[in-house]
Amino acid sequence: MGSAAARAGLWPWWAQVACVYTAARLVSACIFMAAALHQGVNPWFPAKPDYWNFINIWDARWYGEVLRNGYPSQLPVDDGGNVQENAWAFYALFPMLGRALSAMTGMDPALALTVIAMAAGLGAALVVYRLFRQKAAHRTAMWGVVFFSTFPVAAVLQVPYAESLNLLLLASALLLVMQRRYLWAMPVVVLMCLSRPTGVPFAAMAGGLLAYRLWERTRPGIRRGDEAPAHSGRDLLGLAGLTAVSGLGALMWPAIAWAVTGDPSAYTKTETVWRGHDLVPFKPWFDTGIQLFGPALGVLAPFIFVAAFGLVMTSSPVAALGTELRLWCVCYMGYLLVFLHPQTSTFRMLLPLFPLALSAALMSRSRAYRGTVVTMFVLLQIVWIVWLWAWAQLPGGGDYPP
Repeated sequence: MGSAAARAGLWPWWAQVACVYTAARLVSACIFMAAALHQGVNPWFPAKPDYWNFINIWDARWYGEVLRNGYPSQLPVDDGGNVQENAWAFYALFPMLGRALSAMTGMDPALALTVIAMAAGLGAALVVYRLFRQKAAHRTAMWGVVFFSTFPVAAVLQVPYAESLNLLLLASALLLVMQRRYLWAMPVVVLMCLSRPTGVPFAAMAGGLLAYRLWERTRPGIRRGDEAPAHSGRDLLGLAGLTAVSGLGALMWPAIAWAVTGDPSAYTKTETVWRGHDLVPFKPWFDTGIQLFGPALGVLAPFIFVAAFGLVMTSSPVAALGTELRLWCVCYMGYLLVFLHPQTSTFRMLLPLFPLALSAALMSRSRAYRGTVVTMFVLLQIVWIVWLWAWAQLPGGGDYPP
């Protein structure tokens, strides 16, 4: 075993990453297949489906609908005029790529989406490694990739969801930002903004980074000797351009929905259908806190969560990520606090915080620690798939979404 690991350590970095990621996805596939054996009656297919049917449920059905029929030109409404669930909640890049692959190869649309998701997930793992290598040695970066690949909701990277494509584009954009290749990052960010709603926090991160670099230039004495040179005027101009492009990119999908439907609130109306109420910033966190912990502790729960997250972000392992990655994590979590309605899908929405996987690897070099983390992640992956991916009707109807 040790000899095999030593030989694998001599492989090129991309082969090591591909091996780790593929092994993780095979483990997830085994969990999916085991859970499918216990899947009972459900809205999509007979009980005990095969693997391919089992992973093509939930949002995968919506992406398949977009691939086949596109987006509605009018928002569907009920007899009371209330907007109903529709495809505008699902960004276009992923199903567009699926349509192109299906048209070129004759592949079944569902299979085309699955192939793109799996390929994008592997690509994301490769870019994540390159990103982690900006801040850590090879071995630690590899452990960061292991944690990324086995994270409790990482199984979603091999199903026909847009998460893997979005993470590929997000990791690529963050890598280009860390390398100060801001012009190259712009088209990547535009594509990212068409894959999932990560444009707003990325624009906030770019704007915050620009403000920090401008302040940094006025305080040259604060820089440590091991840090990169201060940004030049050209760097700052590129970063300002990236901030502007990111902001416009964040508005692009709502603008497209407006242009097609004629309703300026088409996207937000569609998104809030799943919530059952209008978007009110921050309020859902307090509502959920009260629901889970009661009227007193529930009001305090969001503040406690923010304080705990603040302590994590100031810890030494997280500080080692550097300004860009830490700022991204803060902006993304801030975005979730402002706009997210916390529920079972929240676990899946934590994936863009993947830079923290490197922090987890930096906490300790102990094999026992790192092995325990991977073991716990795989066990929690079983919990996530069995509890949330497999469908089991609740007493009031429906089921918790993954």
